[in-house]
Amino acid sequence: MASGGFEDEAEATVTMKEYIESMDAEELEADLVLGGDEGDECTYPKGYMKRQAIFSCLTCTPEGNAGVCTACCLTCHDGHELLELWTKRNFRCDCGNSKFGTLACKLLPGKDVENSENSYNHNFKGLYCTCDQPYPDPNVEEQVEMIQCCICEDWFHEEHLGLKSSDGVSSQIPRDEEGVPVYEDFICQNCSPLCSFLTLYPEKLWVATKVDSNGSSNACSDTTESNQTPTATEPVQPENSTEAEKSVLRGCSEKLAEPEPSSASGCAIATGLTSRPEFEKKPLFLTKNWRNMLCKCEKCLEMYSERKVSYLLDAEDSIAEYENKAHERRTEKLEKQEGEALDRLNNLDHVSKVEIIHGIKDFKEGFRSLLESVGTSRTITSEDVEQMFSKLKNKRKRME
Repeated sequence: MASGGFEDEAEATVTMKEYIESMDAEELEADLVLGGDEGDECTYPKGYMKRQAIFSCLTCTPEGNAGVCTACCLTCHDGHELLELWTKRNFRCDCGNSKFGTLACKLLPGKDVENSENSYNHNFKGLYCTCDQPYPDPNVEEQVEMIQCCICEDWFHEEHLGLKSSDGVSSQIPRDEEGVPVYEDFICQNCSPLCSFLTLYPEKLWVATKVDSNGSSNACSDTTESNQTPTATEPVQPENSTEAEKSVLRGCSEKLAEPEPSSASGCAIATGLTSRPEFEKKPLFLTKNWRNMLCKCEKCLEMYSERKVSYLLDAEDSIAEYENKAHERRTEKLEKQEGEALDRLNNLDHVSKVEIIHGIKDFKEGFRSLLESVGTSRTITSEDVEQMFSKLKNKRKRME
C-alpha cells in the first residue's frame, strides 16, 4: 500500500436522520425477536410457551444442552458468553435447573430438575446448517444469510439446501424479481418426510422454482400468471401418481376452493390411503397462509398428533403471528409511554412547564449554533456535542 493510503480514506459519516432511523430499526428488530418481552420476569411459570426468545449460555452449559429466557439472560447470565437463538417453540426456561450445577436462578429459584419436553439441537452450541458451522462464521469474509426450517427450527445456507429442479439442475430459493423471498415457510429436506402428507395437497399450497429455457430459476406460485399455474378446477397431478392419488388431488382442490377450511365431516386429503406418501426427499417452500389450508378432520388431527406436528394448526406458532403480536405490544408500549409523558406534563405547575419550554428552546438554539459553527466543512464529533451540553448546563446555572 502506498504511503498515506489511510489518510485518503474518508471517515464513515451518517446524518442525524440516518442515525435516528437506524436506532429505531434496531429497536424494532429487538422487539420483534423478543416478542415484546421486557425481560422483567422469568417465563418459567408460564410453562412450555408456544414461542419465545431463547438464549444459550456457553459459560454455564458449554455442552449446549440448555436454554434460558430473556429475563434470566439479562439477570442471571449478565457478562456470560451467550448465544441468541431467536425463538423456539414449546420451550420452558432451564435457568437454575440441574443442567446448571450449583447456579440457581436469581429470579425464580426452586425449579424442576429438568424440562423433559424441551428440544435441543446444535444451535445451542452455536452451530447451524448441515455444514455444522457457527454464525457468524469466523472463517469467511462475507457472511451469508440463512433461512429457518419451520419444523426442526435449524438454520440453513441456501447452498446447502440441496435444491434441485426436476431435471437435476441446481435451483434457488423462490424469490420475486427484486430478490425478495415469496414463500411464507420453509421445511428442510431432513424434515420433509415427516410432512409427506403435504404432497397430497394441490400445488396451491406450494411456492416452487422452475428452470426456464436459458437455465435461470424463477419463482412460481399460485399468484404466478402462467399457463402452468395450478387452479382449484385443474389440479396438478405428479408423474407416476396412482388413480387414488389423482382422486385425492381433485378432491383436495375442490376443498381448497371452499371459503372455509375443511371440517371434521370429511377429509380433504383422504389420509386413509397411505400412512406416508412416497416422494423425493427435498426442501419444501409453502405459500402464504398455507396453514389455513390444512385439513382438520378427525383422522388428520390424529395424524398430526402422531407425527408431533399439531402446532402447524396453531396460528400463534408461526413466526409471522409472533411478530404481529410483537408489533401490537410495541405500539401499545409506545402509546402508553406517550400518554404517561403527557400526564406528567399536565400535572406540572405553571413554573415547571415554563422551565421545560425554555429548556427546549435553549436546546434548539444550542444545536442550531453547533450546526452553523461546523457547517459542511467537517463532521460533528462527540466532543462537539459534549461541548454544546456543557454550554447549556453553564447557561442554566447562571439563570438559577
